[in-house]
Amino acid sequence: MNITVIGTGYVGLVTGACFSKMGNKVYCVDIDENKIEGLKNGILPIFEPHLGTLVVNGQERGDLIFTTDIGEALDNTNIVFIAVGTPMAEDGSANLDYIFSAASDIANNIAHDSLVVVKSTVPIGTGFRVRDHINNILKERNSDVHIDIASNPEFLKEGKAIEDCLSPDRVVLGAESWEVFQTLMELYNPFVINHDRFVMMDVKSAEMTKYVANAMLATKISFMNEIANICEVTGADVQKVRLGIGSDKRIGYHFIYAGCGYGGSCFPKDVQALINTAETHGYEPEILSHVEKVNQRQKMVLVNKIVKRFGEDLKGLTFAIWGLAFKPGTDDVREATSLVVAEELIKRGARIQAYDSQATEEFKKAIPDECLESIEFYTNRYETCENAEALILITEWKEFRTPDWQYLAEKMNKPIIFDGRNIYEKKIKEYGFELYQIGC
Repeated sequence: MNITVIGTGYVGLVTGACFSKMGNKVYCVDIDENKIEGLKNGILPIFEPHLGTLVVNGQERGDLIFTTDIGEALDNTNIVFIAVGTPMAEDGSANLDYIFSAASDIANNIAHDSLVVVKSTVPIGTGFRVRDHINNILKERNSDVHIDIASNPEFLKEGKAIEDCLSPDRVVLGAESWEVFQTLMELYNPFVINHDRFVMMDVKSAEMTKYVANAMLATKISFMNEIANICEVTGADVQKVRLGIGSDKRIGYHFIYAGCGYGGSCFPKDVQALINTAETHGYEPEILSHVEKVNQRQKMVLVNKIVKRFGEDLKGLTFAIWGLAFKPGTDDVREATSLVVAEELIKRGARIQAYDSQATEEFKKAIPDECLESIEFYTNRYETCENAEALILITEWKEFRTPDWQYLAEKMNKPIIFDGRNIYEKKIKEYGFELYQIGC
């Protein structure tokens, strides 16, 4: 099939590259000329394992074309995916400016009947608004082009996006006609050839499904973090509690690890957008509101532990941070706990020595400028810990799991670790370490 993907951000780039791998001809369109030129030369705007190989190979085969010319793309395709960003607006709602800008570009350039598929995460009812917006412009143009609309939300995990896209556990399709379902099923059949994983529904339900999936996962995280805090004040061990409840098949082990809060581009934004949607319709979503409140509070847990150990005045003290990304396998620092921890410690007079294998440059862009002069960035995890009063583990990259404890203890002023992801075993105390974890 011939496909256009509008937007070369995280979702659009991964989707376009994976579609091209399956033999489709894919035009990836973006208004950012520098980004497009970079992609043509194999320079990716994001870090995602294996994505670079797909992008380079797809272009070499001629199946993946990057362009700023949406007219050229639409002339050669009849399925158009909208995969642009929907950032959080000031009131917590999803900002749909990029969505409707893409819809306008489609309407002003399209010359033949096409299927428009909204892949971006959008509030319920957006698909129909996009269809109406396009049809209104087509009417003004006196065009007889017919547009079908569909919803096909993505369920990609950063760090494992290629695997998720090429071998999805489900493909959610929202449409109004069997013909549209058939078209999308034909497109996705190579991805699900071993199992029928299509979940078909109406457009609004498909849009809601994405929000509910992220809200449920965020709820599990905040719930377990709440339990971790209760464990800590009662003397229970949340690690053992996790094992005790995870063995129940109704609960499972996924997303019940206690930690220092979730971040990223999806959970915070989507939970807040779903809250906003509910409130707009006159419903007060109490559980979701508290999921978000618990998460914001959880990002301060490490700071509170550090203050309890060292005092409120941290002047003259240096702390090492391992991990700046909101999760391993990505350079994404949006809503990352590292930003909160660094800013709060600096506010109290501390200096920071930080290391992350991928996210350093994105972190520099995200942290307030006045904090940068108090942070030194390193390219070696051990050098980061030299003369530090304590090590703060925030992102559980695999390289942090089994360090040389003896060497680490010798590098640091004091062998103290604040383990924000509970990845270390208490036996490291044999090396003289003080270990502070979440909920145990």
